[in-house]
Amino acid sequence: MRKRLRERLRYWFDGTMDRGTPALIGWLGLASLALITLVSAVVVTFAHKDTADNGGWLGVVWMSLLRTLDPGTMGGDTGRPLFLVLMLTVTIGGIFIVSALIGVMTTGLEARIQQLRKGTSRLIEHGHTIVLGWSEQVFTVIAELAEANQSERRSCVVILADRDKVDMEDEIRRRIPDTGKTRVICRSGNPLQRGDLELVSPDSAKAIMVLSPIGDDSDIDVIKTLLLLNGRTWTGTRPNVVAAVQSSANLAAARLAAGDTALVIDADDIAVGLIVQSHRQSGLSTVFNELLSFIGNEIYPWHATLAGATYGESLNAFELGVPIGVWRADGEALVNPAMDTVIERGDRLLMVAEDDLLIKVAATRPRIARSAMAVAAFRPPVPDRTLLIGWNSRAEKIIAQLDLLVKPGSVVDIAAPRPPREEANRELKNLTVGFKHCEPTRRPSLEALGLDDYRHIVVLTDDGIDPGRADDRTLVTLLHLRDIEIQLGDPYSIVTEMHDDANREVAQVTKADDFIVSTKVISLLLTQLTENRHLYAVFADLFDPQGSEIYLKPAPSYLIPGAEANFATVIEAARQRGETAIGYRLARQSDEPPLYGVHLNPSKTAPLTLEEGDTVVVLAED
Repeated sequence: MRKRLRERLRYWFDGTMDRGTPALIGWLGLASLALITLVSAVVVTFAHKDTADNGGWLGVVWMSLLRTLDPGTMGGDTGRPLFLVLMLTVTIGGIFIVSALIGVMTTGLEARIQQLRKGTSRLIEHGHTIVLGWSEQVFTVIAELAEANQSERRSCVVILADRDKVDMEDEIRRRIPDTGKTRVICRSGNPLQRGDLELVSPDSAKAIMVLSPIGDDSDIDVIKTLLLLNGRTWTGTRPNVVAAVQSSANLAAARLAAGDTALVIDADDIAVGLIVQSHRQSGLSTVFNELLSFIGNEIYPWHATLAGATYGESLNAFELGVPIGVWRADGEALVNPAMDTVIERGDRLLMVAEDDLLIKVAATRPRIARSAMAVAAFRPPVPDRTLLIGWNSRAEKIIAQLDLLVKPGSVVDIAAPRPPREEANRELKNLTVGFKHCEPTRRPSLEALGLDDYRHIVVLTDDGIDPGRADDRTLVTLLHLRDIEIQLGDPYSIVTEMHDDANREVAQVTKADDFIVSTKVISLLLTQLTENRHLYAVFADLFDPQGSEIYLKPAPSYLIPGAEANFATVIEAARQRGETAIGYRLARQSDEPPLYGVHLNPSKTAPLTLEEGDTVVVLAED
């Protein structure tokens, strides 16, 4: 019976030890109290004179407490041997107890600091933007959100990823030294776990962005995260949720998982659309990068004060800002609508501007130099000859979209180490697909292709190898192509697909016409949608081969080369053709980063002279 009682007491004691540092401190406090009480009782019972000399039993208790906490206190004690021995006993006991207490508190404090460094404490924020997941895209997202929130007094971006908190913070500080007024907070946790998701206070967030993680199952993780968010019970206003899937085949499942309130975009389809549109017009990728980025000009819905006017009349009605469409009160977005479209009360104009605060209606209409306007000459459609170097999972979709844009009789030749599947040539109306064996990194193999027969060359990155290694191979191919082009007299344009934006900066020495970094484009688009999800209809229209798209058309079709005019005259010339002009590109600046000669939303009244080789950036149907 006694043994069983002892075992139960020991089990109870062990249970209290499992409660951590507070329990240990409590037991040490009880041990100190027991030691002080025992020694004080013995002194009061057997040393009456010493008790009286030291202020009675309260004085003895106080002396015992001081000697327990500070061993040096007993150095000046006087009294009978029994009293001195008892004071020495309480001092020695205090040494062990206080030492143990210091050790316990130090260990507990270190454990707490380590826990804080791991980023597992719950966040208390309001109106913040949550980024779920970690990939190379996170740095673009943070930089863009910091730029977007420059006008805000305070803003916060929270990263939740299954990585070490300190490592994430160090990497962000290294890649983005200055985030302005935006605080970046990292939390360690798995976005696929409901408990970890609660660490970042999703109920009080403004927006949630789901990033695709690194790996073959990235879409699966995105879909599960969307399911988790959709099935969650929200206590407040549901935040704006945006995500992207890498494979078009997973888009339907992701949208079903996300529900009606979240927005899921097809990264693969957007990358393909940008490659296809850019391959025929040099500089288009720069235009899209600026429109998608918060640096420079973006697209803003602006409350129109021109109710009753037509869309064509609004084009030159602004001192700052360029209209590109009408956003109906019912939510319908009309990009480059018919010029006689009437702006109704409650409608908003879609404007290209540096900031919505900078949009300004002109007091007087700008002068139109009609004598400088060119008469648009009819140019019969010419079939394209395109060379597709390399092959990856997007190649078939690229060919299918090219078939919708080119004229009948056009040709696309695939130059790759192995012939593609037969499916690449099926159900095409305007294109004929050929194949030429080629090792893209070998100069003799490229020269044997007869490059002077092609107007456009598209270099696809190999997605079957490491992304960094694939970009390295693409760089070698670009150097060969550019050197061959110089010898041939500049017969073709080059559009290049790359994985890493840092490699794009290195590749600028090759002077390729356009670089498509799909991960950066998707990051920019997702960031735009976290700020205003309704812009998705506008960007979807711009990337869609059907309807109005962005074109860079020859400047002599709008202005007489060398004639002095202004951009308002360009806008009027484009309006007469049913197009919306938003900028121009100067050929003499086409090799100068970061804009490569592209000027969007320029002054409408400043003198402007365009030459042969310059282009006008317009929204048009073809």
